[in-house]
Order: sequence, then C-alpha cells, then structure tokens
Amino acid sequence: MKETASLDKLLSQAGPGDYLAIMVYIRQTPAIDQALDALRRRVMEMHRIATTMGYSPRFLHSTGQLHKGGPGSGLFLQLTGDHSQDLAIPNAPVTFGVLADGQAVGDLQALRAFGRWSVQVNPGSDHEAAIRGIGLEG
Repeated sequence: MKETASLDKLLSQAGPGDYLAIMVYIRQTPAIDQALDALRRRVMEMHRIATTMGYSPRFLHSTGQLHKGGPGSGLFLQLTGDHSQDLAIPNAPVTFGVLADGQAVGDLQALRAFGRWSVQVNPGSDHEAAIRGIGLEG
C-alpha cells in the first residue's frame, strides 16, 4: 500500500465539527463497500468525527462541491487503485484507468489549492484487504 502522507497524521488534525470524506477511485464491489463501512466506523469511534464516502466520479457532482466550496472542516482521504482490468475508451487515446487517475490527481490538486487537509492512499491490487488493513492510531 502506497501512502503519499499518513492517514493518522491527517486524522490528528481533526477537531470538533470536522468530518472525514473518503473519496474512492476504485471499482465498487460489495466487499469494498463492507471494508469501507468498517473503516468509517473505526474513524467515527476513535476520532469522534462524522464521515462521508463516495465513489468517483459520482461524488464529484454532489458532495465534491461541498469539499471544495463548503466550510473548511473536512479532512480528505483519497483512495486510488491499480487498474488490473483497464479498458480502452473507444476512439480515445486514453483508457478508463488513465481517465480515473486524471480525475483523482485533479481533485487532489483542487482540494490542496483550497487549503484542504488531504491524503492519497493507493491500496495496491488487493483493495479490500488493504482497506481492511488500514490501521488507525488512537
């Protein structure tokens, strides 16, 4: 699992009224949903903050607007992943994986340009196991 910064360091910034937004740029499956729900519960129990979670690109048009334009009370965890079954986009010079990676990079840059605390984690190829293995310090 590659982390560009520490999730624990990100969560150490949390204060009253803050929330953690988990932005997911990997393929949705029931197992991934369950792993993310367990991560959200751990964050809420250990850090006493609310969480939101959404899959890209859907959340970019709903809660994504709050992330960049709302109050500065959000902490942002971006989960990106390897694209083991990447597909070509018809009549385009890029694949869907390249497009998803570009969305993730652009969103992270936008968050940071707005001064939002954010961290990107790439759980490698076994997304479910990596998400379940994300450790949180109390």
